[in-house]
Amino acid sequence: MKFSLLMSIYSKDDPEHFNATMESIWDNQTIKANEIVLVQDGPVDNKLAKVIDNWQVKLGDVLKFIQLKKNIGIGGAKNIGLEKCSFELIAIMDTDDISLPKRFEKQLSIFEKSDIDVCGSWVGEFENNEKKIITYKKTPEHHDEIVAFAKTRNPMNHPTIMYKKSLVQKAKGYQKLLYFEDYYLWVVMMIKGAKFYNIQEPLVNMRIGNGQIERRSGFSYAIKDVALQNSFFRLGFINIFQYIKNIAIRFFIRILPKKIIKKIYRFLRNYF
Repeated sequence: MKFSLLMSIYSKDDPEHFNATMESIWDNQTIKANEIVLVQDGPVDNKLAKVIDNWQVKLGDVLKFIQLKKNIGIGGAKNIGLEKCSFELIAIMDTDDISLPKRFEKQLSIFEKSDIDVCGSWVGEFENNEKKIITYKKTPEHHDEIVAFAKTRNPMNHPTIMYKKSLVQKAKGYQKLLYFEDYYLWVVMMIKGAKFYNIQEPLVNMRIGNGQIERRSGFSYAIKDVALQNSFFRLGFINIFQYIKNIAIRFFIRILPKKIIKKIYRFLRNYF
């Protein structure tokens, strides 16, 4: 089965991390993507541009490079890249994570054997050394479990995703919901009948730290979370009781001290 790999990169991405990511999805994979669509979301510095240039030379026509003059955000950049992908199956990758060697092989096997539209997996989380996994972010396996889980938390790890282009387009792609673009997309896809599955092992090691807790906490983030719950309620995905419960719990957690939030995240990782 042929597939595209979609990535977006911007000025704050680390050149060394990006290079390691590319090695993981090209040099070290048992099955390689038929094309890699890389969207540069606005200007980048010379060091990052040099790494991108090196990969363009190495991959040749395999790498489809799209350069945006201005930064439009990850959701908008992904939407532009999505339209440029040549194949129905599209794998997603973040530019600072590491795909394990059999990631694509295992995901393609699921698509060949099962009637699904979106396939993800668990992730291993690390800070500096990818071989020193701190926690595993586990997600439920089967569609019905995933839908039930989505009513309270994001059920899919976005950097592990492989999905069908036509189903994402049917859901109108990524919307402007800062921090929650992927979560909202999954819910809309579920409502429109897409089938989900999570492989019950980590296929991607994800880099954490670098202000991640800071970005996912505080009053401003809590307000954006409330806006997401408002959207889910308007869509009819959650009822009034789930809406009130989600806002009460999630808003409270977001405004806790960051050290406590970090402990809560690590506890939830291993217990869905």
